[in-house]
Amino acid sequence: MAQISSNNKFKQCSSSLLEPARTKDVDKEEALQMEAEALAKLQKDRRVSDNQRDFELSSSTRQEAQVHNNQDYDLMVFPEADSQKRAVDIDVEKLTQAELEKLLLDDSFETRKTPILPVTPVLSPSFSAQFYLRPTIQREQWPPGLSGPSTYTLPSTYPSTYSKPVAFQNGLNPRMPTFPSTEPIYLSLPGQSPYFSYPLTPAIPFHPQGGLPIYRPVVSPDMAKLFDKIASTSEFLKNGKARTDLEITSSKATVNNLQLSPKSHDISKFDWLDLDPLSKPKVDNVEVLHHEEEKNVPGLLAEDPWDAVLLEERSLASCHLERKKDPYGTSSLPTGSSCPREIEVQNEEVAAFCQSITKLRTNFPYTNHRTNPGYLLSPVTVQRNICGENASVKVSIEIEGFQLPVTFTCDVSSTVEIIIMQALCWVHDDLNQVDVGSYVLKVCGQEEVLQNNYCLGSHEYIQNCRKWDTEIKLQLLTFAAMCQNLARTAEDDETPVDVNKHLHQIEKPYKELMTRHPVEELLDSYHTQVELALQVENQHRAVDQVIKAVRKICSALDGVETLAITESVKKLRRAVNLPRSKSADVTSLSGGGNTSKSSTRGSLNPENSVQASMDQLTVAVYDLLRLHANSDRSPADCAQSSRNIKEAWTTTEQLQFTVFAAHGISSNWVSNYEKYYLICSLSHNGKDLFKPIQSKKVGTYKNFFYLIKWDELILFPIQISQLPLESLLHLTLFGILNQSSGSSPDSNKHRKGPEALGKVSLPLFDFKRFLTCGTKLLYLWTSSHTSPIPGTVPKKGYVMERIVLQVDFPSPTFDILYTTPQVDRSIIQQQNLETLENDIKGKLIDILHRDSSLGLSKEDKAFLWEKRYYCLRHTNCLPKILASAPNWKWVNLAKTYSLLQQWPPLHPLTALELLDSKFADQEVRSLAVTWIEAIGDDELTDLLPQFVQALKYEIYLNSSLVRFLLSRALGNIRIAHNLYWLLKDALHDAQFGARYEHVLGALLSVGGKGLREELLKQTRLVQLLGGVAEKVRQASGSTRQVVLQRSIERVQSFFLRNKCRLPLNPSLVAKELNIKSCSFFNSNAVPLKLTMVNDDPMGEEINVMFKVGEDLRQDMLALQMIKIMDKIWLKEGLDLRMVIFKCLSTGRDRGMVELVPSSDTLRKIQVEYGVTGSFKDKPLADWLRKYNPSEEEYEKASENFIYSCAGCCVATYVLGICDRHNDNIMLRSTGHMFHIDFGKFLGHAQMFGSFKRDRAPFVLTSDMAYVINGGEKPTIRFQLFVDLCCQAYNLIRKQTNLFLNLLSLMIPSGLPELTSIQDLKYVRDALQPQTTDAEATIFFTRLIESSLGSIATKFNFFIHNLAQLRFSGLPSNDEPILSFSPKTYSFRQDGRIKEVSVFTYHKKYNPDKHYIYVVRILREGQLEPSFVFRTFDEFQELHNKLSIIFPLWKLPGFPNRMVLGRTHIKDVAAKRKIELNSYLQSLMSASADVAECDLVCTFFHPLLRDEKAEGIARSAVAGPFSPTPGQIGGAVKLSVSYRNGTLFIMVMHIKDLVTEDGADPNPYVKTYLLPDTHKTSKRKTKISRKTRNPTFNEMLVYSGYSKETLKQRELQLSVLSAESLRENFFLGGITLPLKDFNLSKETVKWYQLTAATYL
Repeated sequence: MAQISSNNKFKQCSSSLLEPARTKDVDKEEALQMEAEALAKLQKDRRVSDNQRDFELSSSTRQEAQVHNNQDYDLMVFPEADSQKRAVDIDVEKLTQAELEKLLLDDSFETRKTPILPVTPVLSPSFSAQFYLRPTIQREQWPPGLSGPSTYTLPSTYPSTYSKPVAFQNGLNPRMPTFPSTEPIYLSLPGQSPYFSYPLTPAIPFHPQGGLPIYRPVVSPDMAKLFDKIASTSEFLKNGKARTDLEITSSKATVNNLQLSPKSHDISKFDWLDLDPLSKPKVDNVEVLHHEEEKNVPGLLAEDPWDAVLLEERSLASCHLERKKDPYGTSSLPTGSSCPREIEVQNEEVAAFCQSITKLRTNFPYTNHRTNPGYLLSPVTVQRNICGENASVKVSIEIEGFQLPVTFTCDVSSTVEIIIMQALCWVHDDLNQVDVGSYVLKVCGQEEVLQNNYCLGSHEYIQNCRKWDTEIKLQLLTFAAMCQNLARTAEDDETPVDVNKHLHQIEKPYKELMTRHPVEELLDSYHTQVELALQVENQHRAVDQVIKAVRKICSALDGVETLAITESVKKLRRAVNLPRSKSADVTSLSGGGNTSKSSTRGSLNPENSVQASMDQLTVAVYDLLRLHANSDRSPADCAQSSRNIKEAWTTTEQLQFTVFAAHGISSNWVSNYEKYYLICSLSHNGKDLFKPIQSKKVGTYKNFFYLIKWDELILFPIQISQLPLESLLHLTLFGILNQSSGSSPDSNKHRKGPEALGKVSLPLFDFKRFLTCGTKLLYLWTSSHTSPIPGTVPKKGYVMERIVLQVDFPSPTFDILYTTPQVDRSIIQQQNLETLENDIKGKLIDILHRDSSLGLSKEDKAFLWEKRYYCLRHTNCLPKILASAPNWKWVNLAKTYSLLQQWPPLHPLTALELLDSKFADQEVRSLAVTWIEAIGDDELTDLLPQFVQALKYEIYLNSSLVRFLLSRALGNIRIAHNLYWLLKDALHDAQFGARYEHVLGALLSVGGKGLREELLKQTRLVQLLGGVAEKVRQASGSTRQVVLQRSIERVQSFFLRNKCRLPLNPSLVAKELNIKSCSFFNSNAVPLKLTMVNDDPMGEEINVMFKVGEDLRQDMLALQMIKIMDKIWLKEGLDLRMVIFKCLSTGRDRGMVELVPSSDTLRKIQVEYGVTGSFKDKPLADWLRKYNPSEEEYEKASENFIYSCAGCCVATYVLGICDRHNDNIMLRSTGHMFHIDFGKFLGHAQMFGSFKRDRAPFVLTSDMAYVINGGEKPTIRFQLFVDLCCQAYNLIRKQTNLFLNLLSLMIPSGLPELTSIQDLKYVRDALQPQTTDAEATIFFTRLIESSLGSIATKFNFFIHNLAQLRFSGLPSNDEPILSFSPKTYSFRQDGRIKEVSVFTYHKKYNPDKHYIYVVRILREGQLEPSFVFRTFDEFQELHNKLSIIFPLWKLPGFPNRMVLGRTHIKDVAAKRKIELNSYLQSLMSASADVAECDLVCTFFHPLLRDEKAEGIARSAVAGPFSPTPGQIGGAVKLSVSYRNGTLFIMVMHIKDLVTEDGADPNPYVKTYLLPDTHKTSKRKTKISRKTRNPTFNEMLVYSGYSKETLKQRELQLSVLSAESLRENFFLGGITLPLKDFNLSKETVKWYQLTAATYL
């Protein structure tokens, strides 16, 4: 409603004068009717064409001006007064409601001719165009009864283009100083660039005041009564708007205030006339209605008549509703797309970017069907040997005219074109008459087609059908029959590229600052107040109004108050003797609503003193305007022809600048922070060029606003000639918490150090390569982490605030330009690596073979750079070499560029590393993009998140990377679709959001109308779903279903008007919701489960989950990495049958996830078997049998489980996926296992107190092993599982650098667990890049054993079991018990002991070698002794706890634990046997209180392990065991290799072992190199327990043997079973002559075990 209030400038003269008007209230209906009718009349008057403006003053206009000059107080002038009823003739008090209505509807009432604007303004077009964001007539017309704009006489001292001087209305001809303009004024209104201007060349010199046409509407007292009566209605009084800080008052209202009611503090009663809905007090966060909703919801007019204004003025409001961010935090007012083209101001860099994109678009004409098909192509993943496979598939093809689909079998290696020809054979007899190339195969249920030149089996759709074992359904169509609504048209190609045109339809992520009044209106008000101050007698009050007007201008210009304005205001105060106590009123936020009292103390200064002060203040105001406008300008923009240019490399001056102040500080900061300081750093390639400099610590100051003032010179001792082109200046603001303040919600703030409040960055050279100069206003966005009210939380969570840093750079008389050094391309310096000495060559190769440059030392880098020309044949090492460059100074660039021009092209995935922050150089990045252009569309789609993040490392907007992404988006709809959602999500980035806005705007501009409308529909759908999800989440549990059903109707109404592609997958088109199937999940976030009806009748329903309250970007990244792993495996011919589902973040803490059908969580499966189902081994197997009843189906499902489980184990380990439990692991009925919910990764484990919940390397439980083995015992199927894991692990290890680069590029994305290069250490360590494949196989096998044997995955169940043990025999007092016996026993239960002795000892492995002692016990009443088995540590535990129970008793001495040398050897065990036996004899002969206590009885009580071995122990009395050869059988798998003088024997698997008694053995392997008389070549593996099919994957190494020596040796291998109380027995063996092996390569083979002799 500011459309009237901001121009009428009504101000109530006195609360008493208009009070009688409130004699009769109007009811609500009448008020709304009057409101609507008044609105209609206002809109009618606004439709005056802009063409009515003339460049000459008509005689009638001059006459009107003369009439105005004769008016003193009666400001209402009616030229047609004879034929119209005047307001003065109307008795407002006697008007009835009907008469008032008739009066409002009278078109002739109080009208006048449209005022004719002055002739060409004296301001330059660039200046006036930027102040007038829209044409004056289009801006708004005066409402009926209000006078039009008055015209002014320009002072004679101003050069003017007016043909005839025109006097001011009040006759005043103020004397103002002239301003010789050497530079045009630029206002940074429409763009966001931090350091570039929006220049328009000035046509004429600049003059400050007279150049702005000022239009002041005025109101007569009688008309005021009439409007006041409308304002007095109850409805308008209830909804009236409070005064605002930026309200502008009229000159006559101010005069009335001064003369009639100096003490009046009442607000105007006409605020209800404010047509701006955004100015109502209830609006906190500006939310613009969606563009589609505006067009599709006509009911808005019926709900609120004032919404008509909103709809009509939408395009105008969009010009200054929101402030936009730029790549480095700076801001300016946006240019709305609907602002008139002739006055639109463009950022110069953005303009150059638009020209570049326009040129780029010409390479993709709409007539090119290959790049503009209008539909999507099915993604392709090439598998190794796919074309050679004999696998055949059954294909069902729908053909128009055939009732039933055509079905036939074909090879997956057949090309799609061949399949089309086979299908056409059913339709046409002669294919020679048919253009096969004009046909496509569309996927049924999806809007995508197979690619004709690829084989059938390489398409992801076909691969998924084979994976799920579902029917392949296709549809044969011609190009013409395909839906091509996304294709660009001729109109799209002809439309100019405009990066801002479509952005107003995209919701902005932050609450933005806005000003309700254009800058020209604020200046209008300021000049009005200056005129009044110079003519009225009461100058105290008038000057007060002038200062308030200045304050409003400063507030509109981001709260920036320059030193000149501060000093000028002080001088003006002194000139009129304005009391200093008035400062609080002047700087309050009440605006013009409260008129400050005028002090009359002191004598007034002479008029010339006030005049001089006014002149100085005006100069300061226009200096501020010039500063705000020009702070973004490039030096070249204002460079004149006589201005000299100096090359940067010749400039020896040091870099310096002055940090003046930070403006716009909130009062909240003032109360919470005591001091502030800046850290100034200079960086290049992500590293500091010099040690950061800290400013002094200062507090806040208060003039108009709070500000932090440093006014400090910062000097970097580095010459400008030493600065690389891409040098960045970073300013980080820190706050020191106020120790004495108690208002902060942070109770522990006195313990905290300084807090980082925000950061802003600025390139020292602009996009034209000129060095930054002059004053810059840098916009720093900071999180609002401290709340004005303790304990309160912002409504929408993440709120960003903005402050302005004023930084002054030197302004030399010349421009400093950075020039690129010339490279001699004729010099070729390639050198042969073989010519180096062996040690240098070996060192160089060692460095080149390292996985990345992360671990290189300074010496390594210096060495690598020195030998760079020897590395040209090692193409992939270029990133290492460039990262080793000593510096990027201008003098050394020629050497670097010379190397680049000779370097062979890199593989696209290798070149990806050159887009990281380590490589800022424009030439390097441009060359990298050139190499990356060879990447395929489908592979690029997978890597788009990294490319989008890499945009942050581009210094300038118009970069090779941006052009590359937009060119690919022009040629592929899927890329354009995914790029849109990634860019839209990136808008939330406070520092780089504006750059993403520009790229997003360019994408929407060049993508075509069809694609643009589709994307905006998807955006609207996501907005609606987000609203529904928020309501359901906030509702209580019992009402959620009701809230869901009620809210979902709004989404359904959206589908009634639109069918919409899914943001997750643009190939899926939904036409409506299946409301009955929609529900929600009962998890913390309460996500929605949505079922949509497929628009394709041959397609299935679409099931997705929509979630709010959780950041899905980390899930997106984890799933992206798993998908890339799967593609690597498929390319190598390893199909692990991974389940890859889609996930998309659609905004901050919200997104959409694809639901995998026919799947359940492990928890849901396990609880079907009770609470303890997780402890049972059969639930998963039984569940699979339920859905796969036949043996063939179950075997297929089990196989799927083995393969997918192997892939999950490798993927989750490499990525460090944590917080794994049975509710985020799922199983499909087809046997495919997969993980969900990736909130913890890169090893950041969920904590349980001080313990990690994820103790195992990955989840592999006994119930999973049961499915893998096909039962309880290990089988060769588990060996297959281990081999799959190790093979998959080694394939990923070969791509270590790729995964490190992909994750490194995501560091700036803001993910909480990926914030620095240190977070990548987990992945690097997990991939073991420096180890061999054999060593890695051993490593991962140990991980499998660790995971399978870990109880950490059942930790929560252990807590439950522990609670149950409290009631099963534990003592109620604090008596210590033994760790290996949970219960306490007494001699009353077991019987007294007669004799006890340490009988013997045995060697055991569990898993490490140790000795266990056999204790022989004879109790009273028993004839046969019993045996228990105790370790030395358990004996020691008994002694320690006896010491606790009997502290005053003398206990026998315990043997010393410390042993010199090895502990677990036979000699030590024999010695300890004697000592322990002596200890027991002393203990049992001690006092009965000690010898017969429950602790001693518990120690000798048989445990389960004792009972199992008791039979063996009894037979041990008779004599020692002899080895039992038993029955021989089985085979062993070995890997034999030789390198660097070392023989490697990897024992991999053994299968089908046989024992004489049928019991499962405890196998291990022992090897010798024969002949070996002293047994020095003995090597052994660890023992595998209770299995006939053990997996070892252990490396046995023989070092120091030459090939000749080994050819004379034999490898003897024996398989034995380790037994506890008898000698190990032989299971089989083999002797292999090494002369039969080719030691130059690895030999992997199965060998049958025989009954060979063994040592």
